[in-house]
Amino acid sequence: MWYQQVLKKSEMIEYCNDVSGCYVLRPWSYWVWETVQSALDARFKKKGVENAYFPMFVTRAALEKEKSHVEGFKAEVAWVTKSGDTDLQEPIAIRPTSETIMYPYFQKWIHSHRDLPLKLNQWTNIVRWEFKDPTPFIRTREFLWQEGHTAHATLAEADKMVRDMLDIYAEVYEEYLAVPVVKGLKSEFEKFPGAIYTASIETVIPANGRGVQAATSHNLGQNFSKMFQITFENEKCEKEFAWQTSWGFTTRSVGTMILMHGDDKGLIIPPRVAPLQVVIVPIQYSDKEKESLLLKVKDFEKELADAGIRFRVDDRPLYLSLIHI
Repeated sequence: MWYQQVLKKSEMIEYCNDVSGCYVLRPWSYWVWETVQSALDARFKKKGVENAYFPMFVTRAALEKEKSHVEGFKAEVAWVTKSGDTDLQEPIAIRPTSETIMYPYFQKWIHSHRDLPLKLNQWTNIVRWEFKDPTPFIRTREFLWQEGHTAHATLAEADKMVRDMLDIYAEVYEEYLAVPVVKGLKSEFEKFPGAIYTASIETVIPANGRGVQAATSHNLGQNFSKMFQITFENEKCEKEFAWQTSWGFTTRSVGTMILMHGDDKGLIIPPRVAPLQVVIVPIQYSDKEKESLLLKVKDFEKELADAGIRFRVDDRPLYLSLIHI
């Protein structure tokens, strides 16, 4: 398929021969991800979300605390079973998602309505041991993402958080990646394990007509707060369970962008996320032109830099050598 060839030849990725389904993100693709990351991060912070980082390991007991949740990820969980040559007393899972890692701490930190809302996000990697048709960026065993987790005093506040995050995701997809998306609700079968509902943005790839789930935002209701005893005392001094949300945006976005705009003729990256927007190739036709040509290049460099345009001067000798016509 042209998609894999374009990724390789454009130096977006390198295949990892040792582990199927894992890939090296080369500077061009990582630039796109960093640009998207910055756009999302700024918007999250305007909504009062703070960044944190939690461990990547989770015990079996914690992972299995919410039964419907673990069933949804059971086939994808990777387990650490040894330390050197020694078997671990209990296998430790590598996070497929972080609800069961983060929520014991929510339980420690939330006591009163004054502690709410709690809005945290982390930028991290995730391992889901996908076995079917690994595809770079679209379906991989390890990927990068952000996952946000919040706790609220009311269902209405949680509902609003779900919608706000979905709006941010749609805005970044459309304004940065130039990918049109449609907002909607997942079916009961497709919703996130343990959620009361899942909202998502979806798009369609023109080349094959297939739909792609671009990002998701989940209302977890009180399911996890009841499992992890995340309670708070309301203004009437009554104990209540918190209402929670979680939401995520992954490096699948990079692959979706390429599938949307690229084809068998090559890679196309929208200007707002392109590592380079302009390349200057100075071509001289006589020795007399060299000095004036380079001065003109300097003028262009200043003009582009002042305009905030990302550029590179390709002045390798191959191009600067005298061209005979």
